[in-house]
Amino acid sequence: MTRSAATARHATGEFDVKITPVEPGADASAGGPGRMILAKTFRGGLEATGAGEMLGVMNAEQSGAYVALERVNGTLDGRSGGFMLVHRGLMDKGAQELSITIVPGSGDGDLTGISGVFHLKIEGGRHLYDLEYRLTSD
Repeated sequence: MTRSAATARHATGEFDVKITPVEPGADASAGGPGRMILAKTFRGGLEATGAGEMLGVMNAEQSGAYVALERVNGTLDGRSGGFMLVHRGLMDKGAQELSITIVPGSGDGDLTGISGVFHLKIEGGRHLYDLEYRLTSD
């Protein structure tokens, strides 16, 4: 079945995230991006761990941006493997725009051929997700 004809699936659940700042090097410029290490644990349709790095900037007016790359390894709806996520976030005076996408061609194991979008919602301090995905093997 071709990618465009594969049925969209949804895996939903919750995750915990730990963000650890990395000390800037001696050559870091003032006002430059901050670097952080990401560690995540996913529960629900995606039972996995995530590990990645993020670069971000923020100003006093609550405007800024971040980018991140993250490797996810575990089980997705009973299929074992992994894939990469690319994050792009913008904030303009508190208004947020966020895009988290599965990197094309990054799937392995039973998740080879995966594509899709990771939808994130934060409610009452809880991180909730809806991973909308397709597999070329469907």
